[in-house]
Amino acid sequence: MTLKSNAVLSALLLLSSVAVIPMTSTAAQAQGCDVSDRIDHSTADMARAKMEKAGFHRVNDLKKGCDNFWHGLATKDGTAVHVALSPKGDVMAEGN
Repeated sequence: MTLKSNAVLSALLLLSSVAVIPMTSTAAQAQGCDVSDRIDHSTADMARAKMEKAGFHRVNDLKKGCDNFWHGLATKDGTAVHVALSPKGDVMAEGN
């Protein structure tokens, strides 16, 4: 086998293993966290619903931090904003 075919085979194996492993959004976001971090069981759908209830629309790109804050992008009053949901359920716009 050539170096190129080995690289292609390795890439295919990697992609197939990723597609087979089921991951919840919480498990996917917990990667890279310290062992002492306690990741709650909230989901992206739960976070999106709370953000929408707080007046944010088109919520997307949700990611969960090791501190259990959900961060994403949304629209509020016609403006694109960064939005966060705290573990206590507080929804807030982030940044400028």
